Amino acid sequence: MPKAYWIARVDVHDPERYPDYVTTAAPAMQRFGARFLVRGGPFQALEGSSRTRNVVIEFASMEDAMACYNSAEYQAAKAIREAVSEADIVIVEGHEPS
Repeated sequence: MPKAYWIARVDVHDPERYPDYVTTAAPAMQRFGARFLVRGGPFQALEGSSRTRNVVIEFASMEDAMACYNSAEYQAAKAIREAVSEADIVIVEGHEPS
């Protein structure tokens, strides 16, 4: 079964409150086995539009990635994120080499 990834691009407008989002999201991330591969950090925007923060989170499966996003814990965190930032988030299934 292929892994799945959350790819998030975020502009944080209230950096003092953004840690509340991170803390509130943590239980959902732990419950569904999230593994952060990219969490902010320097980047080079080469094409198209960009945001100031980029995050890639790995899950064991598309089902786990979707269940995490739809969980009550993450939805509570999402409400905070929406109040303090703008984000583009996609969940994509990984590629398994043949």
